[in-house]
Amino acid sequence: MWRNYLIVGLRALAKNRVYAAINIIGLAVGIAACLLILSYVRYEFSYDAWLPNADRTYEFQTIFRASEAGQKDNYSQTTAYVAGQALKKDFPQIENLIWYSNPPATVLRDGQPLSVDNAVITDGPFFRVIEAPFVKGDPAHALDDPHAVVLSEKEAKREFGSADPVGQTITIASGDQTADYRVTGIFKDLPHDSNIQADMVMRIVPTEYYRNYPDMVNSYHWQSGSVFVKLRPGADAAAINAELPQWEKRNIPDDVGAVPKRNPGDTEDWRLQNIRDIHLSGTTGMAVTTDQKTVLTFALIGLLILGIACINFTNLATARAAQRAREVALRKVLGATRRQLIMQFLGESVLLTGIATLIALAIAELMLRPMNAFLDAQITMPYLGLHGILLPVLAMVVIVGLAGGLYPAFYLSRFEPARVLKANKSAADVEGGGRLRAILVVAQFAVSIGLIICTGIIYAQTSYARADSTGYQREGLLQANGLFNPGVDQGMDGLLNELRATPSVSAVGRVVEGFNPGNNSDTDARLPGQIKGVDLGTYALDTGAIAAIGTKLLAGRNFSDAVALDDASLPNPPDPAAQTALVQRGTNVILSQLAAAKLGFKTPQDAIGKHIEVAMVDSQYGFVPATVIGVIEDVRYRGVRGNIQPIFYFHTKTGYNNMLVRFVGNPAQMRQTVEQIWRKHIPNVPFDGHFVTDVMHDMYNRDQTRAQLFGGFSILAVIIGCLGLFGLAAFTAERRTKEIGIRKVLGARTRDIVRLLVWQFSRPVLIANVIAWPIAWWLMRDWLNGFDHRIALTPMPFIEAGLIALVIAIVTIGAHAWRVAQTSPIRALRYE
Repeated sequence: MWRNYLIVGLRALAKNRVYAAINIIGLAVGIAACLLILSYVRYEFSYDAWLPNADRTYEFQTIFRASEAGQKDNYSQTTAYVAGQALKKDFPQIENLIWYSNPPATVLRDGQPLSVDNAVITDGPFFRVIEAPFVKGDPAHALDDPHAVVLSEKEAKREFGSADPVGQTITIASGDQTADYRVTGIFKDLPHDSNIQADMVMRIVPTEYYRNYPDMVNSYHWQSGSVFVKLRPGADAAAINAELPQWEKRNIPDDVGAVPKRNPGDTEDWRLQNIRDIHLSGTTGMAVTTDQKTVLTFALIGLLILGIACINFTNLATARAAQRAREVALRKVLGATRRQLIMQFLGESVLLTGIATLIALAIAELMLRPMNAFLDAQITMPYLGLHGILLPVLAMVVIVGLAGGLYPAFYLSRFEPARVLKANKSAADVEGGGRLRAILVVAQFAVSIGLIICTGIIYAQTSYARADSTGYQREGLLQANGLFNPGVDQGMDGLLNELRATPSVSAVGRVVEGFNPGNNSDTDARLPGQIKGVDLGTYALDTGAIAAIGTKLLAGRNFSDAVALDDASLPNPPDPAAQTALVQRGTNVILSQLAAAKLGFKTPQDAIGKHIEVAMVDSQYGFVPATVIGVIEDVRYRGVRGNIQPIFYFHTKTGYNNMLVRFVGNPAQMRQTVEQIWRKHIPNVPFDGHFVTDVMHDMYNRDQTRAQLFGGFSILAVIIGCLGLFGLAAFTAERRTKEIGIRKVLGARTRDIVRLLVWQFSRPVLIANVIAWPIAWWLMRDWLNGFDHRIALTPMPFIEAGLIALVIAIVTIGAHAWRVAQTSPIRALRYE
């Protein structure tokens, strides 16, 4: 019996090759797209799940409470070093705790500096908490000694080639220090799906490493790195989080000398977050994160594309099944039972789904490598095991096959033979699922149009964000990093002088934090006599920085080396005498336009010469009196997702991290010139220069990637929908052959027939627009609200998407409608 079902099914497919090809290709593409998307979603959810004891490994994070109504709390992966030490002291549930940071590091080998991409400094047994697999050495004790270093396989090969690095010594410059480190182990390269990326892990003594910056290890106001803990078996992180408010009261001291009394706990909270949840938490800091909503959106898109393919499959199955009504009647006359007919139709549907699934698996395997290269990921599709796809795929074959075969199986199998065969009744006269097919076509085109709208808006916003250069001139600006390195100060004057003498260079300046700095620094500022101040970003500039940035001075003047009060330099470490002296004499500052407004000045000119007080030194010494000498435009140093920061600028002689070079001419040639001058004056520090255009452009790579994925999936959805539309048009035209012939005999022209058929299949697309537009508007409005600067949500993307879908639909069915309309009426009327 099953053999007979199979033969009948294969013969039915062979008889309708076009139908079979459309159905198999459409379903295969939909299944392949769904498999790839869901594999990507599973990959995003799998971050750090590979780590042993990941369920007991947590990051200690800082929560900065919103200072103004309507703003959101900021969740940061970084926390103060002293907070981690206090946490370890108070909670015996903690088995191990480590602090780590990612400062720039340079390996000095044979007199040549080599930059390390992912250098990590830590204060303890890093690999007892982050249990990365080792190739050589003992992970539990590799970092027992200060000045021990562990390398990844990739870094070990780069540093030592094929030689064994364990036991050898390397010289590393990091921060403002250069020291020798002994290699004590090699660990396997960490996978891409990890929140921690490390090629080199160095054990340091924080008080020694930050001896010039004691606040880094003593102050709750300095988020100096990340703190990870491993809890003891059975310990409850939620219980620890519940106790943290009381922990804050026990451990965090008030700021010394602050009037009124001020405590870091007034504006900050802390929490433990499992390491597996960091990637989808949307937090800022050490690891690049995304938000769970975005990833789940892709999962929804994958299921929608599969749904579109299933709709096609069901539509074409019902359309074709209606043509088999006479076959059903004849088989019933010859003795077939309804149960046998049901099994026949369901079997054919499952067979077709199985063939499509095999093709889909082949497509997915072929596309996996390009997709990994595009996403810079390591996505896999295992067939067996806990995360294997074999069982879900088999289940999908059965479910989709049954869904596609239910209508013909249960509806057509109930026909009465006499009613169908009466008066030689044609298949076109038998009731089918026309209303159901119309609803399904509307649904699949609504999804396609919605995806097109979302793609267009995401592309437009990403392009707008990449082009945004609020307050400065992006073109012709080079940013060089690495000034905060040993040996830089000796050659700095020569470097600056030669660059300024270069004909194509119009300005050179130094800043503590450049564009897209990856961190933030702010402090309190207030008018004299006020108790409550405002939060302002704090940026140090030299006298050439404003010209290099390319921003406008709205009022007042720039800093000058000839004016003593313009210099707010403090020694490293900032000793009490220097801080007291700065508070007594005061300094001059420049405000951004927004900072001046937040301090209450009505215009930029109104702020010039006014006095403010700024928290520039340890709180025990009080506020530094400052005179406003200038107001400049607001500059967006970070992306458009966050608000523009109100900033006060001050001037120092040293302590800069970045150099900005304003130039004219060929960018590539200019970068080469700057690099040559850099190597001449600072040979011990690798040149790390990037055009600010590229720096700000790369901030939106993830958004661009998502937009391209949306675009690709939108195209797939439209293609699948059009395949189904073409198939339905073909079947409808075939069923209406006699009608078309009669219309032509009665005088209908070819264009009348074409217009009739095209209008029939254009109506579902127009109705789909009515459904897709409000849903897409609601989704995109919510997405755009995450940006400080954003495009206006105009009707154009919606109209364009609707027209695109309509044109594609018309082109899809127009050619076939024209061919049908050209058919001779004689052939049409002899159809039966």
